[in-house]
Amino acid sequence: MFEYFYNEILRRTIVSFGTLFNNITIKKSDGDDNVFSVIKVPLAYGPTQKFLARLEQSPDLNKPFAITLPRMSFEFTGLTYDPSRKVTTTQTFTVKDPDSATDVKKSFMPVPYNMAFELSIMSKLNDDALQIVEQILPFFQPAYNVTVELVESIQEKRDIPVVLENITMSDEYEGDFTSRRVLLYTLRFTAKTYLFGPATKVTKDIIKKATVSYLTGSDPSGAIREYSYSATPRAIKNYTGDVATTLSDDITAKVTNIEVADASSLTADSYIAIGEEELYIKSITGNKLVVRRGEDKTTATAHVRGAEVGKITAADNALIQDGDDFGFDGSF
Repeated sequence: MFEYFYNEILRRTIVSFGTLFNNITIKKSDGDDNVFSVIKVPLAYGPTQKFLARLEQSPDLNKPFAITLPRMSFEFTGLTYDPSRKVTTTQTFTVKDPDSATDVKKSFMPVPYNMAFELSIMSKLNDDALQIVEQILPFFQPAYNVTVELVESIQEKRDIPVVLENITMSDEYEGDFTSRRVLLYTLRFTAKTYLFGPATKVTKDIIKKATVSYLTGSDPSGAIREYSYSATPRAIKNYTGDVATTLSDDITAKVTNIEVADASSLTADSYIAIGEEELYIKSITGNKLVVRRGEDKTTATAHVRGAEVGKITAADNALIQDGDDFGFDGSF
């Protein structure tokens, strides 16, 4: 049941969360509002207690300072299943293998999990902490989407909502004037990510060619073969995503004369796809095409100017998916 695989999804989500806060700066001004200092706030991965313990337990480090403030740290604190985003566990999806022109990979639908994070902001001065907090909060209302490539082997990218759950603030300042002050803001987040299982190569049981021979005569042993019919599968979708050109103008569902921006890569007696509709090119004159609409039981629909026109080629034939209602080309 359990085979080894490692998509690095948790690690990629942690890294992506950290990159949200790695370019925060604070500025210090004099009485005339002239900026005399710009500081990029350092960010590290680790628990807040680690940095606070350094302040308390290592006051006599062989350095002129114990720790530089302000600074930020973040930590991955928990992982929980999210039933509200659950999908059918047995459902699969297939994608083109990015490392092969013909292979297809299959994976089960992902499992939704919530990752909990804590971002700690440590500062000595209240104004420094407020500058940092104010650069973060406006982007979370309460969620901010970050795009993460979760599975590199199939180039699966998802928008991961990062939700700001709550904010707490504490001012650790007790004792005499020699005691260190630590102003600490803690922001708690939830990243709604997905965990994928292994992506496996699809073995397709698709007939590449079928031949039927027709015989004449009443005696099978002496029958004469009159003719044979052969057929090969043909894709009715643009699986490769090969975009040849774009439409030069809007078209309705009934138009059979269309104009494209550049028809140099298109040929007559071939198929193209615009959205979910398949079209057959009867002839080409310049950038104007005479076509048949709604081929292979696809629906002829209206398309707008600039819509992508994709070529359906032999490369698409090799990517026909199981259960696809593809058409056939045949010859006697």
